[in-house]
Amino acid sequence: MTAGPDGGREAPLPPVRPDLRMEARPDLRMEVPTDLRTGSPPAGDGLGSSLAYLLSRAERSVNRALAAPLASEDVSVEQWRILQALADGRGHSMGELAEAALMPHPTLTKAVDRLVERAVVYRGQDPADRRKVAVFLADRGSDLLGRLEAGIAEHHRAILASYGTARTGELMRELEILVRALEG
Repeated sequence: MTAGPDGGREAPLPPVRPDLRMEARPDLRMEVPTDLRTGSPPAGDGLGSSLAYLLSRAERSVNRALAAPLASEDVSVEQWRILQALADGRGHSMGELAEAALMPHPTLTKAVDRLVERAVVYRGQDPADRRKVAVFLADRGSDLLGRLEAGIAEHHRAILASYGTARTGELMRELEILVRALEG
């Protein structure tokens, strides 16, 4: 049980049920999850029926598993995203990196500063506009990404093994469609 806002006790949060599914609609309207056996909405309207909650919970699980292979090189999931964004060989502005790494600017600045201290990234002039500063992947950063590849690949294989290759691909496609619909 958890304490409520008035100090009273609230009922514990309901567990997320694995037998829930989201109905796919061509017009991308979000539907209420339904029970696969009955086709009806799940009992109650707790967090388990919230798309935002379920997406956050899935992200948390995926990132927790991803953190393990990164920890061997003392790299956080956020720092890995930064390194991956810079792996294309072009310099990126802090704004571009913030968007790619899904981080707010102040948090990104601290993360980039730590990576600069480790000499895996560096700041330099933006090739497109010499008045601007861009962040680049250093050779040590490329080496670091190379060392992380096996652990990242194993993480991906574990997801495919537990969730299925086709389902994982479909989930990724559907999430891309959802992002475009919401940001579009």
